[in-house]
Amino acid sequence: MEAKATQALLNELVETLKDGQKGYAEAMVDVQDADLKDTFKHFAAQRSSYLNEIEDQMFKLDLKPDTNEGAKGSITGAVHRAWIDLKSAVTGKDRHSILAECERGEDYAKKAYQTALKAEGLPSALKSVIEKQYQGVVEGHDKIKALRDSSAK
Repeated sequence: MEAKATQALLNELVETLKDGQKGYAEAMVDVQDADLKDTFKHFAAQRSSYLNEIEDQMFKLDLKPDTNEGAKGSITGAVHRAWIDLKSAVTGKDRHSILAECERGEDYAKKAYQTALKAEGLPSALKSVIEKQYQGVVEGHDKIKALRDSSAK
């Protein structure tokens, strides 16, 4: 895989992780339920550590994170919208709605990682970081989905 394509792929993951970290951090502050606060705190910290790992891999490959805000792809835009929708759900304080929006954000994160894992020719160290993070993202998605399902009225 050429460096430019690898960089674009990793920038997509960086933006996805930033949106997730920010979304969970905001939800953690606004949500009333103590168990959700703890869950959101855990996932905000997880996404932050994943972000550091991806940026570290980029540094090792001499790739720069994209700081051009105008260069966001459609997946990233959709993720960002999911987390904005989360903000309005949190404002309404409805547990099921909050969890449904979190799950939507998690769906986008899963897709971004699945796309990254399909990429050919990634350096093995990078691929193993992405695979490990993908497992954490899937576990997070499943936990949020289970919480959402149990909160259905």
